[in-house]
Amino acid sequence: MIFLRVKLLLNLWASFGDFFQSIWNTVDEWCDSDPYVTVVWGSSLVTFFVYWTVGLLYTSIDLTGKPAFLAKYKIQDTTPYPVPLNQVLKIVEQILINQFLVGTPFIVGTYYSMFWFGYDTGRIIPTFQRFVLDFAAYLLIEEFIFYYGHRLLHHPRLYKYIHKRHHEWTAPIAITALYCHPIEHCLCNLLPTSLGPLLLGSHMFTAWIWYSVALINTLNSHSGYHFPLCFSAEAHDFHHLKFNQNFGVLGILDFFHGTNSAFRNTKEYQRHFVSLSLVPLKQLYPDDPKNK
Repeated sequence: MIFLRVKLLLNLWASFGDFFQSIWNTVDEWCDSDPYVTVVWGSSLVTFFVYWTVGLLYTSIDLTGKPAFLAKYKIQDTTPYPVPLNQVLKIVEQILINQFLVGTPFIVGTYYSMFWFGYDTGRIIPTFQRFVLDFAAYLLIEEFIFYYGHRLLHHPRLYKYIHKRHHEWTAPIAITALYCHPIEHCLCNLLPTSLGPLLLGSHMFTAWIWYSVALINTLNSHSGYHFPLCFSAEAHDFHHLKFNQNFGVLGILDFFHGTNSAFRNTKEYQRHFVSLSLVPLKQLYPDDPKNK
């Protein structure tokens, strides 16, 4: 059964391979086959576009409260909703600083590091097997770097100087994902995401898809919503609410270190899965009356 599923995926990749390759050929032509343009400006444009396209979709809901039926999927009900515009504008400046004044120099540094480590500069996109292996490695590397970097920033001697800014939002909205101190942006956002492609010498096709997936995931994790068919944002939302639980991305190191033990005894944990129902999980797993 597993063999048949793998074979199906391989056939799908082969079927769409020409399509993906044609897209990459076009990208390569736009970049004049220049590695600097591809890595630095291409990565900057891809990440900026993905972040603000998805982020503004969430933000439009946060600011207007429309479509109104989506409010029932809010994880927390204790904060002002719709979100006041002045609160959103307050964080946009810091996000743009992080993206341009911090992120762009970081990407330039990554570009030069890639030549030292070596990376796939070919025009041919990777095989399905290489793509999957790279992604699996990215997930584990991100979990390791983010978890320990995140816990470091929660150290009492550091917290108030760096990470406290990100935790101004106890009920986060999507675009607060990059609202943080520049040091945190490097340590907990840029480094965990970029280190995998760097160490593995990955093709930029794979790296760009990874950057996009990672951004969409962190936007969703900070969104404050638990929509049907979407990955659960319950764990990271709970982290913003309680501060000392759920430091990682996948939950592997949280389980290993016991930093999700309190979370695992909550209703939020019972709701922490991909819902296939249109019924809000708060209705299927309601809060205990004494905790309301």
